[in-house]
Amino acid sequence: MSSKPPNPQTAVVAVVALGGAVGASARYGASLLWPTAAGGFPWTTLVVNVVGCAVIGVFMVIISEVWTAHRLVRPFFGTGVLGGFTTFSTYAVDIERLVDGGRTPGGLAYLGLTLLAALAAVWSAVWLTRRVLAWRQS
Repeated sequence: MSSKPPNPQTAVVAVVALGGAVGASARYGASLLWPTAAGGFPWTTLVVNVVGCAVIGVFMVIISEVWTAHRLVRPFFGTGVLGGFTTFSTYAVDIERLVDGGRTPGGLAYLGLTLLAALAAVWSAVWLTRRVLAWRQS
């Protein structure tokens, strides 16, 4: 009787799923702590996405330039936790709700603000993390 070797992707899928559950739970917690009123501007989603983007900037510098992480750290935290925490699907639904609710300028502002803030958060976090690491090494 021969047995098949375990699929190496099984562990990756498992840690992404586990991390996704952790991240989505954190996002849900944020929505409970800071709920968005019906028809209101979705500040919670905006903040969650920007914070998540900043954290991914720090994380990527740390695991690619400082620390040789276990092969499952990146899929667990980067893809799972941060992928579950940030929510660009809710972002799209929020834009649709604002536009359908007659708040097209708010929806367009939210669309642009989220994109710009998320990109700025990643860039700033990468830049700041590298500066802090360089300062610590000098």
